[in-house]
Amino acid sequence: MAYDYDLCVIGAGPSGYAAAMRALDFNKKVALIEKRELGGAGITNGALSSKTMWELSRDFKNLRKNVARFGGEVPTLHFSKVIKEVQAATSERIGLLRGHLQQLVEQDEDDPKIQFIKGTAFISEAHQVTVELENGDKRIISCENIILATGSRPRKLDHIPIDEEHILTSDGIEHLKRFPDSLVILGAGVIGCEYATIFSNFNQTKVHIIDKGDRILPSEDADVVAIVEKNLEEAGVLIHRNSQLISMEVDKGQVHYQLAYDDGKIEDFWVDKALVSVGRVANCHNLWSPDLPIELDHRGHIKDQSTQTSISNIYAVGDITADIALVNVGELEGRFAVESMYQIKRDAICYQNVSTIMFLTPEVAGVGLNERATQKAGLNYRCVTIDYSCIARATAMRNTQGFVKIIISDDEDMKLLGMRVVGEHASSAIQAVALLISLEKGIDSLAELIHPHPSIIEGIQEGARVLMGKSIMKPNLYKNAMNAYRYVSGQKINLFDTIKIKKQA
Repeated sequence: MAYDYDLCVIGAGPSGYAAAMRALDFNKKVALIEKRELGGAGITNGALSSKTMWELSRDFKNLRKNVARFGGEVPTLHFSKVIKEVQAATSERIGLLRGHLQQLVEQDEDDPKIQFIKGTAFISEAHQVTVELENGDKRIISCENIILATGSRPRKLDHIPIDEEHILTSDGIEHLKRFPDSLVILGAGVIGCEYATIFSNFNQTKVHIIDKGDRILPSEDADVVAIVEKNLEEAGVLIHRNSQLISMEVDKGQVHYQLAYDDGKIEDFWVDKALVSVGRVANCHNLWSPDLPIELDHRGHIKDQSTQTSISNIYAVGDITADIALVNVGELEGRFAVESMYQIKRDAICYQNVSTIMFLTPEVAGVGLNERATQKAGLNYRCVTIDYSCIARATAMRNTQGFVKIIISDDEDMKLLGMRVVGEHASSAIQAVALLISLEKGIDSLAELIHPHPSIIEGIQEGARVLMGKSIMKPNLYKNAMNAYRYVSGQKINLFDTIKIKKQA
């Protein structure tokens, strides 16, 4: 049977765009459908926009710090100027993608291999997609294969009246007209803490965080959380620990919320704005005909087997599946799906070495397992932490707050299991470790690799040397700055007393 297209990609966010581009490598004819804007939440109201805002907030915080150190005046900052810069960044990225698509069409204008279709897609049959165009017309296209890459949206709660004016999700942040005088954030996960960092950095908003546990970032290790919490609270953030939200409503132009604490106390608070940050949900609603048996899990994500759904020619990638919801993961899945449908043999996607960045104060970067996850998996391991005060680059930056933590297997192989870096330039320090984890390599490669000097990644090298018993700085002499131990059967055993300095040949 002849189809209009070899592949129809629904959704032009990071995963969908990557899938479409990979299909062109195989000389396939592609329809790329998007109802909003190129780039999806990877650019707008999501990764790029929020991280641009974080970068600006960090610059402003550093400006205030330098003014306090060297003298001068801090300029008046208006929220409209911040948003203008954020919008400039997102427009640049969208413009890049648009120009790229246009050049692909123009270089083969007689028979272009890709067509961008603006509209809302609906899979009416396994090989047929109906698109409602912006002008209201409908277009039916046939295709051999389909990739679903429609992403996700902020999760809403039925008992909270989100209006995107007073009570917001991340979609509404950029529509604010001014800095809120006060802002409460419901949700103490990564996104909630990132926005708390952003607004506290700008120093014009009193920020509250509602945390149902005894600490923020519940999936992270306690030593990571301790630094982030300390900085947030020093910036004036009020963390409501061990609290449950009873109610939240708009009252006379303000947000009134009531909390119940674990000790039985109930308190009322009034703030200017509220941000609900309680996760995201997959964009699956009204995407395919009920006659198509595409399976979902209990959370509403599409079930997939290495990106393939329960229908053989339909694939799902990115946030719409239950895998890790990150831009880099979505792009990888999009490319993998195309390679799978065209019988390209490659290794299965490795989720064990996914690199992440948390845009907090300080920056937190990670790859692989942290200690909580390692212990949950029932693994014995060895761990070392190196304080930033031991790293020359941190000293040069005059900011030694932070540490490097490396986790390895508790055996002769000393395989890398994971790493966390907390501090300035953290994100620049993780990629080599990600590669070694995927290759199931040990730490000896890190210990002997010549790293640039001065750099933060020298702390990783020294950490590897500590675990191998051949560090330059001897850990038993720097117990406040270097810590190494084994974790065996639920017990921590200090390595300082057992590490022997080995004579090298």
